[in-house]
Amino acid sequence: MSKLIINLRYFLTPVLIFATMVGIVVGGPWVWLGIAMFAASIALDWITSVTPMSAKPAGTDRNGELNGIPWLLNGMMYMQYPVFVALQLALIWRVYEYVSGAPIGTMELMAATEIAGVSLPALTIQTGISGVDLIGAAISAALYMGLGIMFGHELSHTKGWTFALSRWVMGLSGIAHFCYAHVYNHHLELAHEDDPATCPRGRNIYKHYLLSHFGQSRFLYKMEQQRLKRLGKAFLSPSNRWIRGYFISLPTVFLFWFAGGWEGLGIMLLTWVISGFELEVLNFLEHYGLIREKGQPIEYRHSWDVGESPFTQFGFIEIGRQGDHHDRGETHFWELEEVGSPDTGLGYYAMFSLLLVPPMWEGFIKPHLAKWDAEMASEGERRIARRMNAKAGWHDMDELGGHMSQA
Repeated sequence: MSKLIINLRYFLTPVLIFATMVGIVVGGPWVWLGIAMFAASIALDWITSVTPMSAKPAGTDRNGELNGIPWLLNGMMYMQYPVFVALQLALIWRVYEYVSGAPIGTMELMAATEIAGVSLPALTIQTGISGVDLIGAAISAALYMGLGIMFGHELSHTKGWTFALSRWVMGLSGIAHFCYAHVYNHHLELAHEDDPATCPRGRNIYKHYLLSHFGQSRFLYKMEQQRLKRLGKAFLSPSNRWIRGYFISLPTVFLFWFAGGWEGLGIMLLTWVISGFELEVLNFLEHYGLIREKGQPIEYRHSWDVGESPFTQFGFIEIGRQGDHHDRGETHFWELEEVGSPDTGLGYYAMFSLLLVPPMWEGFIKPHLAKWDAEMASEGERRIARRMNAKAGWHDMDELGGHMSQA
């Protein structure tokens, strides 16, 4: 039973994703459920980050066997694709209702009944939707499509049909290029300027979102250009994986257009921008400001870990174990371990609330980077850090580093 509980805790986000979809189907104020749950998640992450709470990764039992149940956790990830399709279809239905002017009313799906002496109320949904509620439904769907990207990320480190599945998951948000860029660029060049997904010091999340998104797309574009040239194939061909990635998104584009024309595409674009923004938030948080010299090995110190926030660990399926993940890229998330990477002490939801206001984020992260410079960086990395600190206008970093080392 204890092993089952260890595995079920990783169902936290899938349950919230499903609840968001149900809220959009039920309609009325329930379309705002996703936003409410996301806000509650931020509050809970702050609580579990700043209180003396911690949780170990799934790890192994007393016999040395893995606690993770592969068929259960893999099945959970595979099921996210049909759930995301259902989530999009629910939103597309609401778009159609709004554009077609469907009157707001109620529809009974199941009459009130009694089972084993227990009275169950009728199950009704609201038909029709207001413009304000449609925006609420779109933001709710986008927030949890963005969180679901973590499952696409996990599957991108596999081979065969599961890698293709990761592309289809990402394609629902228009970012299928991520899978190749993440594996063949980020995992080889992280913490260096050749990696668009690593955010340098002084850059805010809004600028990083654009530069990282288009930078990763450009990487796959160039990679396919070179690969197809070696194979003697035309760039404009079915063999082009950069082009095929965007074709994966066409069913989504068509359905939103069919349901609501330009208004439908506007809602789709809103969901894509928010979900893509969340992906870049994770890229931003995982390596922000860390530095690695070109050609030097990737070490644990080149990634920020999140080891002290149970809510982040469970909700983000141990993606915060970045140090071990970058050392063992194809290792399942339930096998990742604590490896001593630097840790800011806050979870992803909590840090998300800070980075939305760049001055607050800089005030929080600078002391941690100063400590990294003083205690973990190589001499070559310190030289680069001084140059980057000057470029960012961070002239107090040496002083901060001294204070952090004394502490």
